[in-house]
Amino acid sequence: MTSWNLLLPTSTVTFSKSNHRYPASSRFDPHLSTTSHTRRNLHFTSLPLRKSTDSGFKISDPSKPISQICKSNNHCNQVCGYPFGFSLKPTSKVLRAASGAPQESSPDGEIDEVAKPNKTLQLAVVFGLWYFQNIVFNIYNKKALNIFPFPWLLASFQLFVGSVWMFFLWSFKLQPCPKITKPFIIALLGPALFHTIGHISACVSFSKVAVSFTHVIKSSEPVFSVVFSSFLGDTYPLKVWLSIIPIVMGCSLAAITEVSFNFQGLWGALISNVGFVLRNIYSKRSLQSFKEVNGLNLYGVISILSLLYLFPVAVFVEGSQWVAGYHKAIETIGTPSTFYLWVITSGVFYHLYNQSSYQALDEISPLTFSVGNTMKRVVVIVSTILVFRNPVRPLNALGSAIAVFGTFLYSQATSKKISKKNEGEK
Repeated sequence: MTSWNLLLPTSTVTFSKSNHRYPASSRFDPHLSTTSHTRRNLHFTSLPLRKSTDSGFKISDPSKPISQICKSNNHCNQVCGYPFGFSLKPTSKVLRAASGAPQESSPDGEIDEVAKPNKTLQLAVVFGLWYFQNIVFNIYNKKALNIFPFPWLLASFQLFVGSVWMFFLWSFKLQPCPKITKPFIIALLGPALFHTIGHISACVSFSKVAVSFTHVIKSSEPVFSVVFSSFLGDTYPLKVWLSIIPIVMGCSLAAITEVSFNFQGLWGALISNVGFVLRNIYSKRSLQSFKEVNGLNLYGVISILSLLYLFPVAVFVEGSQWVAGYHKAIETIGTPSTFYLWVITSGVFYHLYNQSSYQALDEISPLTFSVGNTMKRVVVIVSTILVFRNPVRPLNALGSAIAVFGTFLYSQATSKKISKKNEGEK
């Protein structure tokens, strides 16, 4: 009987599929997620085979490995969710694994490539875009509100720009369109409502006080999160409760010494915190059955629903003043195109910075995201003070620093709580 040999390379190739689809709630609040990344690893060992006369297969050492052909499906719907639709990720982990690139074991015993310089550069770009887009939004949003003090219309326009952007991605298949079902829409009605409350309240605050003051007050969001979650049955260790003390003290000191203090601005920032915290909690409870929807699509649908919530109310609240306010704004600035540029820029970068925040959450752990979010608030506060030259008293700066530091301590304490919870589940 004739015998024939089928020789394949004796190398083990690890195919690692990274699933960045978090539970729906974690895309709103990193402290609500129970895991940073979920991976499925499939290990295939290609062994050289030889068919012998007994019709079996025997393992033999190959003399020469045959060439390997790897195909990478780089479909455009895999790169969306990134700023302007471009991916910063390497095109294929399989190629690096097959080429013998250095690898390391993760805490879960998984094999993962090192590529630390590339990863560091990637995260630097992600954080850079996130911070830059947030700063641009805050600056041009405030500029537009200074000459056109109608936050309800401006907030509606920002949601409108995000909705148009998502329809563009879905229409040209740059982002897979989510499956819209009645249960899905019903589950999103609550989070979208609280998102609307949080967004419009923040815009009202921006229109009344300095941007830096609004962000200092918004840094007290963890306080509302701990209190509301505790009422609903969640428990927190003593370190978490102690971490909110400097937040309260710092925000109080900053409010008392704020030069541009205004009660509407203060209440707007506080209500914004309530809205976003309730959005996070409600999302955790209502969106557990829709974990297959990725973060960008989830945020896109919420933007559309929020626009439907907000615009009719905006017309009722301040619609009668828009025409006169527009003419006054054009008269004040002198050049209509400049006013249009400010408004459009605020809308575009509002959506982009939220989009980049989801990308950052997909790329890093919840702890790193929390620390990055805290530092982002510091960068925004300092940038807006430099741009608008807001007077800052020493005690006001001290209060702001204490509040931000308390937020950092809170992120550390809650992330340790999540890590212990994950270890217990494992």
